[in-house]
Amino acid sequence: MNRIKRARGINGMMTGIFNLIAVFFFVLLIAFAGYVIIKGFTGASQEMFLFERKGSIGNQLFNTIYLVFISLVFSVPLGVMAGIYLSMYAKKGLLTKFLRICIETLSSLPSIVVGLFGYLVFLVFFGLSKSLLAGALSISILAIPVITTTTEDAINGLPDDYLHASLGLGATRWQSIFHVLLPACVPRIMTGVILAAGRGFGEAAALLYTTGSGSDIRWNNWDLSSPTCPLNIFRPAQTLSLQIWDLQINGQDSDLANLAAAVLMILVLLFSIGANALSRHINKKNAGESA
Repeated sequence: MNRIKRARGINGMMTGIFNLIAVFFFVLLIAFAGYVIIKGFTGASQEMFLFERKGSIGNQLFNTIYLVFISLVFSVPLGVMAGIYLSMYAKKGLLTKFLRICIETLSSLPSIVVGLFGYLVFLVFFGLSKSLLAGALSISILAIPVITTTTEDAINGLPDDYLHASLGLGATRWQSIFHVLLPACVPRIMTGVILAAGRGFGEAAALLYTTGSGSDIRWNNWDLSSPTCPLNIFRPAQTLSLQIWDLQINGQDSDLANLAAAVLMILVLLFSIGANALSRHINKKNAGESA
C-alpha cells in the first residue's frame, strides 16, 4: 500500500510540474505577443497603414504574403512528394540514409548561408534579378526539408491496416496513397506547412541577397511585365522582416519598425489559426465521408 501511495504521490507531483511548465510557456507566449503588439500599435499613426512607397507597411505586408504564397507553391508539392518517396518507395540502404542526412542538413543550415546559395544559383548562375521569385525559391530551400520530414513521419505513423485494406479492395499503390493515406495525414502535414510558412514570414537573412528592397507598387497597374505591378514575380520586393531590419539597422523610424513587427506577429498567428482550422475541417470531412 505504501508503495502504491508513493507512486500515486509521485505521479501527482510530476503531473503538477508538467502543468506548471505548460502554463509558464503559455503565459510567456501571451506576454511576448502582447508586448510586441501593444508596443507596435501604441506609437502607430494612420498614415503607417497606407500602401505607400515610404513611411508605411502596406506594400511590405502584401510582399510578405505574396512571397510566402509563392514559396509554398514550390515547397509543398515537392516536400510532400519527397516525403511519400522516402516513406513508401525508398528502399532501406546507404542511398536512403544519405538522402535523410542531406534533408536534415538542409533543415539545419543557417538562413544566411541559404541566402548566399540562392544568390549564387538563382541570380548569378540563372541570371535572375533580385526579385520575389528569387526570394521565394530561397525560402523554399528552407521549407522543403520541414515538409518532407513531416510528411514522412505522418505516413509512417499510420497503422499498416490503412494501406493493406485499400490494396485489398483493389486500389493501386498510388491510389491508396492519394485517396487514403494522404487525407489521413493532412493534420500533421499542415503542421509542417505552418512551420515552413512561419519561417518564411519572419525570414530576413536569406532575403537580403535575393529579393532586394523595392516597395514601389502601383495598385492601378496590372501589366505583369511592369516592375511596379503587384503580381509581377520578377520585381524587387521588401518584406516586413526586411523593413524591420532596415529601419532598425539605420536608426530610422522606430515606431514604424515596431508596427511592422506587431503586424508580422499578428500575420503569423492568423495564418496558424487559419491553417489549423482548415486542417480540422478537412479531417472532419474525411471522417464523415469514411463513415
